Amino acid sequence: MRKTKVNNLIAAIDIGSNYLRMTISEIDKIGDFVILEEVVKQTNIGKDSFSFGRVKVQTIHDVCNDLKGFTSLMKDYNVRVYEAVATSGIREADNKQYIIEQIRIRTGIKVRCLNEAEERFLLLKGMKKEFLKMDIDFSKNIMVLNITSGAVEASIYKNKVLQFTESMKLGSLRISEMLADFQNKTLEFPRLMEEYIESKIYLPKMNIRKIKVDYLVVVGGEFSTVTNILKKSINDKEIDLINRADFVKLYEEIKKMSGDQISFNYNVHKRKVYLYLSTILLTDSFLNLTEAKEIYSPEVTFRQGILKDIYDNLINENNEGLDKEDIISSVWNLGDKYKIDKKHARYVLGTALNIFDKTEKLHKLGHRERLYLEISSILHDVGTFVNYINHEVHSYEIIKNTSIIGLSDNELNIIANIIRYHEDEDIKLEKDSNYYILSEKDRMTVSILAAILKLSEALDSSHLQKIEDLKISVTSDAIYFSLVAKEDILLEEWNFKNSAYFFEEVMGIKAII
Repeated sequence: MRKTKVNNLIAAIDIGSNYLRMTISEIDKIGDFVILEEVVKQTNIGKDSFSFGRVKVQTIHDVCNDLKGFTSLMKDYNVRVYEAVATSGIREADNKQYIIEQIRIRTGIKVRCLNEAEERFLLLKGMKKEFLKMDIDFSKNIMVLNITSGAVEASIYKNKVLQFTESMKLGSLRISEMLADFQNKTLEFPRLMEEYIESKIYLPKMNIRKIKVDYLVVVGGEFSTVTNILKKSINDKEIDLINRADFVKLYEEIKKMSGDQISFNYNVHKRKVYLYLSTILLTDSFLNLTEAKEIYSPEVTFRQGILKDIYDNLINENNEGLDKEDIISSVWNLGDKYKIDKKHARYVLGTALNIFDKTEKLHKLGHRERLYLEISSILHDVGTFVNYINHEVHSYEIIKNTSIIGLSDNELNIIANIIRYHEDEDIKLEKDSNYYILSEKDRMTVSILAAILKLSEALDSSHLQKIEDLKISVTSDAIYFSLVAKEDILLEEWNFKNSAYFFEEVMGIKAII
């Protein structure tokens, strides 16, 4: 692992739907974070975005003014390295680009707008250490429920590796804003809210029911209030574990109360009453899908994941590690959903990575591009689930419209294009808009990885893994494939020959069996 000099002070800025939050942290000698200061400011970003589809100009002004305070504080601490991210409130606003540009111009802060998968990835990255502190049998299924202002995300782990993840646009603030018109029209608003939640998570719940979940971990800003309420009721100041019976009792009590009663009985600000109510209703709905006897409520924040990501990028070129396992595990699960031929996918994957590694001096791509090739190799045939004819086009559409944890929208677009072109004889720049709209750098990445994937796919054209042994050697003008096959490979040889010209054109060397 090649280390670089690390600036000990870093900052994580979370531009959320309900709050603007910043954590300034010092990195100690062993890589742990010592929190120096945390700042929280309320915002109407989510209220505007979820209600009107746009963030109002006055809200943008308020956000910029608050963020100016953040930049001033970073200067006081001499923080030079920071990461500022925006989540669903800005992500879903029609004027998203204007907001991000206004923030940059007025405050100097460059904001990265995360998609749902990137947001989920950073939270789970921040939870890695907290997992180890829990009294949990990691060989069993663990559900991590993240309730944000804009969404609820359920992720299931086994043996510390991600097995399943599902995201639903049902965050606490989103639900409150969508149902706001009914608050004064019915005395049974909690029941209405519960029915609405159940109607929206019906299909995801069907998938989760197929998995026996033994433990439930709940995180999210609003759930901390639930924990605080139960602390007071059972007089345990050290609680990070909520008994199922205690939570169910709270749920039964609170769903019968009006907003004013909830505010009075639990000392909750009226502005937040329905945020907490929706959080409790969401938690109960998912708790009922598990056999958990307790709910774990670790003190983990989204900003911890951002800090961890900053640190990883500072010290290490290849910062994937265990996080990459989560990405690849979720990719195989996506492949299962579309009934891919796993034996074929594993063969293509192994061959593609072999070619990539042997030609590294030619293409000069890095670890991240290697990850794109891994994902493309696993998912290159998902389109056959729709139709075998033009399946590469269907594969492209599936990948473009899916969510893979830890990948940005641009990265998904790159992978979709690699898969789209792995069946074509060549890529026509002037004629194909999917390819042409990519940046020059990304077009080259797609071409190189598609060329590698085409050769790898060709060597198992029959899907029968006829080639038992494969050795690859590279010279200055050719890449040689020495094969041992258990039966004739005429189909493989024919497809290889058809794919070799494009490989030579892109890589500059011949591909020879």
